[in-house]
Amino acid sequence: MDVDAVRVTYDLVAEDYARLVVGLEAEGPLDRAMLADFADRVHGPVADVGCGTGRMTAYLDGLGIDVVGIDVSPGMVAVARRSYPSLRFEVGSMAAHDLPDGGLGGVLAWYSIIHTPPEGLPAVVAELRRVLAPGGHLLVGFQAGADEHRSMTHAYGHEVGCDAWLHAPDTVAALLGDAGFTVDARLVREPAGHERRPQASLLASLAAPSPSAPSGSDAA
Repeated sequence: MDVDAVRVTYDLVAEDYARLVVGLEAEGPLDRAMLADFADRVHGPVADVGCGTGRMTAYLDGLGIDVVGIDVSPGMVAVARRSYPSLRFEVGSMAAHDLPDGGLGGVLAWYSIIHTPPEGLPAVVAELRRVLAPGGHLLVGFQAGADEHRSMTHAYGHEVGCDAWLHAPDTVAALLGDAGFTVDARLVREPAGHERRPQASLLASLAAPSPSAPSGSDAA
């Protein structure tokens, strides 16, 4: 991923993105169901990685979840902080950030792997795995395709220049499995409204540690 190009793009579009994409208006009922299921499962703090202007961070906070938003774009983070001053937002890359090992009950990566090429996904998945505690949950949303590349030249009323990828759900699921996740739910749906491509989301979990076997006279 060309982090600099992504940062420049989203710094440029941040204000218009916040004006045009509000709350969960862009999500259909199936997407909202996946988000609600994720929120219902998690226990402990959550990171919204690739949080943009903070709309999903605010959604999770509204459900009583302790959440931090992280985005590579300082412009996006500035808008998020202004829009939701009571919430915590940090600048950081989803492939390398400062969260401690195993400290989270959940990670949301909602349409934030779009700028990661297929060869970069293992490192991203490894980083998401690193910060999750055993028993934690991950929800990844993305545009579905056969690992297809496209160039973004216009976005939210601006001329931009960065790369984007569609990812195959089977590929993402296999990478999650290789990293130790279990995929608990998978949604692939057809485009709706202004969408031009199928949309996918994967809900995955890390196994919780097994209870210690009883010893001595307490053993069965």
